[in-house]
Amino acid sequence: MDRTEPLLEWETLHSKEAFVAHPWIRLSVQQVKLPNGKVVDDYHQIQLGDHVAIVAHTDEGKILMERQYKHGVGKVSLILPGGLIEGDEQPLEAAKRELLEETGYTTERWESLGNFVANANYGCGKIHLFVARNIRQVAEPDSGDLEEMQLVLMSPDELVAAIHQGELMVMGAVMAIALATNLSIYPHLITAQ
Repeated sequence: MDRTEPLLEWETLHSKEAFVAHPWIRLSVQQVKLPNGKVVDDYHQIQLGDHVAIVAHTDEGKILMERQYKHGVGKVSLILPGGLIEGDEQPLEAAKRELLEETGYTTERWESLGNFVANANYGCGKIHLFVARNIRQVAEPDSGDLEEMQLVLMSPDELVAAIHQGELMVMGAVMAIALATNLSIYPHLITAQ
């Protein structure tokens, strides 16, 4: 295989929305043409709203997690603070808002870990990952969500154990924690905000 030869993109010939629950989910069925000429008549694309997730550190090196029931995994799980980017909101502004609303914590020290597509085949929106350092609680949580949650401060070792025990199952959260806890090894990944 010649790795210097560029790969060609697929061509979308037609796209039809099959389901919309704005702003959360949009499902379309596309007719796509592959570079070899083959046409696929029913390729599904899932658009979810772009969202943020925050790895929030205390001065003592603990990471702030939320424990709550998540229906997508069908059980109580540890997750990172975060949520949907609203309207024309910038990702960093959404991260600051979500951290304060969900946890009552805030900080002035933010770093971007980048943004990533949740699923390479179906899309599923972008997740913008941030690190918040030296967080401090300034208010009570007031997310307005339907879910009950508990705030938990955990060491990186406790988080690794939780991942191995199946308590933290969301790929985006695991990836964000892995990136955030390895920044000293990979400082070029940091984008100061």
